[in-house]
Amino acid sequence: MEGAKVDTTRLPERKGPALSTSLRPLSATGMDLLFRNARTASTFTNTKVTDAQIKQIYDLVRNGPTSFNGQHLRIVLVRTKEARERLVHHMIEPNQAKTSAAPLVAILAADLKFTEHLAELYPPFPMAGDLFFSEAPVREEEAIFNASIQIGYFILAVRAVGLAAGPMGGFDAEGLAKEFFGDGRFKPLLVCNIGKPGKDAWFPDRLPRLDYKHAVSTL
Repeated sequence: MEGAKVDTTRLPERKGPALSTSLRPLSATGMDLLFRNARTASTFTNTKVTDAQIKQIYDLVRNGPTSFNGQHLRIVLVRTKEARERLVHHMIEPNQAKTSAAPLVAILAADLKFTEHLAELYPPFPMAGDLFFSEAPVREEEAIFNASIQIGYFILAVRAVGLAAGPMGGFDAEGLAKEFFGDGRFKPLLVCNIGKPGKDAWFPDRLPRLDYKHAVSTL
């Protein structure tokens, strides 16, 4: 609600563990792991991705910032054969074989009713959900935007725990939503294969990246 005024004198004091302001850059090895040497994997070994690894990944993802700490991303792990077959049916043809063969596949979706948890997640301003996101279109836009940010965290977190990610947007979004999320609460945004990279997992060469001068400007 534009122009809404908040009485900040009534907000509770924010307390938490003391955080260091002496931040250090990640090592070159760490930067390579997450960014420079990281690639989208197309094939994987048969090594199982454990629940412990996924919990470790999620613990990293949930610490990334989101608007009002809303944590809008929902992760659906597709583990059973029956569920995998249902998912593959909605993937475009080039993505079907690798989705079938990956040790684990996750559907990454936005929770369009994220405000149910907002008072708990953002206690300094528990009325934020009702004040700013009472209208469905505004709430959906907020959910998709922030869940998309968290998808970036998710891909980096997969890499951080020593696994490879194969993110894919090539699927029938409407069909997949009806198949897995019939009530319309979750909106699928990405399907991601996860595991240890297999033979010929990468394209021979990294695709071009824009130079600094083409992507960055100063005002």
